[in-house]
Amino acid sequence: MEDQKSTEQVVTPWDVSGGADGRIDYNKLVEQFGCQTIHQKLIERIEKVTGVPSHPFLKRRVFFAHRDLEELLDAYEKGEPFYLYTGRGPSSEALHLGHLIPFMFTKWLQDAFNVPLVIQVTDDEKYLWKNLTIEQARKLARENIKDIIACGFDVSKTFIFSDFEYMGGEFYRNVVSLQRCVTMNQIRGIFGFSTDDYIGKISFPAVQAAPSFPTSFPHMFGTRKDIRCLIPCAIDQDPYFRMTRDVAPRLGFLKPALIEARFFPAMQGENGKMSASDESSAIYVSDDPKTIKNKVNKYVFSGGGVTVEEHREKGANLDTDVSWKWLNFFMEDDAELSDIGKRYSSGEMLTVEIKSILSSLLIDIVTRHQHARASVTEDIVDAFMIPRNMT
Repeated sequence: MEDQKSTEQVVTPWDVSGGADGRIDYNKLVEQFGCQTIHQKLIERIEKVTGVPSHPFLKRRVFFAHRDLEELLDAYEKGEPFYLYTGRGPSSEALHLGHLIPFMFTKWLQDAFNVPLVIQVTDDEKYLWKNLTIEQARKLARENIKDIIACGFDVSKTFIFSDFEYMGGEFYRNVVSLQRCVTMNQIRGIFGFSTDDYIGKISFPAVQAAPSFPTSFPHMFGTRKDIRCLIPCAIDQDPYFRMTRDVAPRLGFLKPALIEARFFPAMQGENGKMSASDESSAIYVSDDPKTIKNKVNKYVFSGGGVTVEEHREKGANLDTDVSWKWLNFFMEDDAELSDIGKRYSSGEMLTVEIKSILSSLLIDIVTRHQHARASVTEDIVDAFMIPRNMT
């Protein structure tokens, strides 16, 4: 029984590890969490409603699951408003490539639907969970916000806030209302907390839930409770919003809708997600071209043959090859991606060649991000963080 437990996959907001084969079974997660998979007809409907081609993350099922997305589209077609909510827990000074995924997709959603966006930076959470001082957590939050802004968000439609700076007023009233609706038994069942955990950890889920409610942002939505919320996030954040969706009707709010992503695999393989605390598992947006190339060549797991002869004969295993998986996230050209997959899996293309393609692509993405971030001044950060009317 113990062996069986140790080989079961674990997916929580703080811990992600694969099952016996080291991989995440996303079908099992959908069944376990009770969300729905995104099907082709839903993607086509999003294209029809927005009038723009679907993002590669949708076409390739990087964002693969949802809650109430069809209901949100129904309301949107009737002219009912909604806003986007996503977030970031600042545990490192720079974001890594995995952190960019939800922000890249959220920017596409904001542009496609032309809706306001709130971004929560949970510096309080990282103080509670990581070995950080409050001042360190606040500093990391501000540095991470610069990286977030560099993703290209529209300041006229985007409000970024840190919990340490924004908590209070109607936001805090919603937090306390949530806390009163969830028992200790429920919170233990959802998140696995024990009596040994800090009371701050036990009460924190309500802080991440509160941005799902429009009255948490009176400067944007006033006292309206009828504005829907769509949350793009990785699927490990689902427990927070299962709790939120259970409580929302009891407080007079609409249930938030979710669109959920697979994990961006670590360089060593698809046994979880890329970690900000393990530099050998991650490429950061602050890495220089030489570092990126070295990391790709040294650490990115290959599904190719052990020898050139074996590789030419059998080809690469695309199910385990991380270079191939990362290209599926970042290469926009579908035809080029398909050609690489055929040539690499047949043995025509060698591991050194696909790694070279990946290195060039990542260097281009990171270099462009660094140029955008260099133009983000302290005044620009302040402009995004000032509570203001966006209607």
